[in-house]
Amino acid sequence: MEAFKAGFNTVFSLCHVRMFTPQEFRLLLCGEMSPDWSLNDLLEYTEPKFGYTRDSPGFINLVEVLVEMSGPERKNFLQFATGCSSLPPGGLANLNPRLTVVRKEGEGGDACLPSVNTCVHYLKLPEYSSKEVLRERLLQSTQEKGFHLN
Repeated sequence: MEAFKAGFNTVFSLCHVRMFTPQEFRLLLCGEMSPDWSLNDLLEYTEPKFGYTRDSPGFINLVEVLVEMSGPERKNFLQFATGCSSLPPGGLANLNPRLTVVRKEGEGGDACLPSVNTCVHYLKLPEYSSKEVLRERLLQSTQEKGFHLN
């Protein structure tokens, strides 16, 4: 433990750590462990592009599905879309780069799964026939483990 403290102290002086409560320090190190967002947060801090606009039915359905997700589903979604299951302090407003949603073209229709480029927080989302199908495919994708080319 002493070696950890000494190493940490070379990067961030321990005397400065004392000004934070344990909860504040954990937030600084780990980010928001229980992701929370509202409809307004998603509309303000998510970028629809390349086939989607803020008025597109597919984008609106996605935002509604994300708002309706449980805590564990949100963590899985963040892990899928960004490579990290938590948000930075300040939530979506401080996610950099912002989550970008683009339309995924191709064959497969409702059977096609969303895909991502986690490095740039880029969600490639097919235009599904309904919000229910979107939810089902998105949850299916967030539960997949491993690396797949898309």
